[in-house]
This record gives sequence, C-alpha cells and structure tokens, in this order.
Amino acid sequence: MKVLLLGSESPAWDAVRAFLDCAEEDVRAWTERASLDLVRDFSPDIIVSYSFRWLLPEGVFTFPRLGTVNAHISYLPWNRGADPNFWSHAEGTPTGVSLHYIDKGIDTGALVAQEVVGFGEDDTLRTSYDTLHARMRALLETWWPALRAGQAPRMTQEPGGTLHFRKDLEPFRHVLARRGWHTPIREVAALALDHDAIHGERR
Repeated sequence: MKVLLLGSESPAWDAVRAFLDCAEEDVRAWTERASLDLVRDFSPDIIVSYSFRWLLPEGVFTFPRLGTVNAHISYLPWNRGADPNFWSHAEGTPTGVSLHYIDKGIDTGALVAQEVVGFGEDDTLRTSYDTLHARMRALLETWWPALRAGQAPRMTQEPGGTLHFRKDLEPFRHVLARRGWHTPIREVAALALDHDAIHGERR
C-alpha cells in the first residue's frame, strides 16, 4: 500500500518510517510543504502526518482513498496546534496522545484513538516529550491494521478544548531560559496559566 509520510526529521519520525518499512508498505517520506502535485504524482492510499509543521490544503488531505491521519501529542481537544506538551503543563490541562483524521480545522478532525499519559515529579519537558512520542508511535502501530483496512473509528471530538500557535509561547520563554527543554514540568506547571485570560475566548 502506498503511504505518504509527512513530518520533520527526528528520531521519532525515523521510527515511524522504520515501522512502515517493516510492514512492507510503499513509503514516500516528505518533509517539505505538501502540494496537490505531490499527491497526484505519488497517488498515496493514505497520508500519515507525524510532527509535520505545515497545514495541509483540502485537496491534499482529501485525496487519499483512506484519508489523512495525524499523530498529535496531546489529549484532544486540549492543546490543539503548537507546543502541546508545554501548554498541557502550563495550563493544567489533560496530557496524552491522539490519533485523528485531518479536516479543515487545526487538529479538530475525527478521532481514531487517544490515550491519557501521566508524568512524575522528576519528569522534564524533554522526558515527557519523549514519553509522549513513544506512546504516540505505539498507538499508531496498534491501529495501523484498522487504518490500512479502512476500518478505523471516526469519533467526533468533545466540544471545548484549547488551541495555541507558535507565537503564544514567546512571552513564556524566560521559563526555559536556564535549562531549555530539560526544565522540570513542575516549574512549568507552577505558572498555573489561565488560557482564557491569556487568549480570550479562543478555543
């Protein structure tokens, strides 16, 4: 089966590619913007988005016969968009991973599956990030047979949740100034941010 794997170069993305290769799928890996010409040329049966930085045009995500699936390291509908691991701790919202179909919104598409992931007192942004990616890959591997057979669930997301953009993190960069992504999540949680106070009613 033809799989277009979209993402950014990283060990986590490489692991997803290795899994698909081992499953003997015909994989085309892509890290640049995805265009309609790209999908027409490769004609994938399914698109898998894993840590992909760009939004997809509707003509792209609706092209494959089995749809386009995104792996997102948050417990949707919480922390849609950018930097979900930071915001889940900073705003005290649920932490986890979600596998969902892509639609016109930002991480708003129907869910295939999701899982709550908890962390300990000694976890940092780096260790929690790595744990989330490990659980995300496991979720994708578990549901891959159903996805490739066109039999995966499509569950509507709960209403509400939160949405963040990359620029939203800038006022809080000082929290990461000394230790960066090795900052303990307890220090991020100490911000105890109120999403509505910062971003208004944006959901």
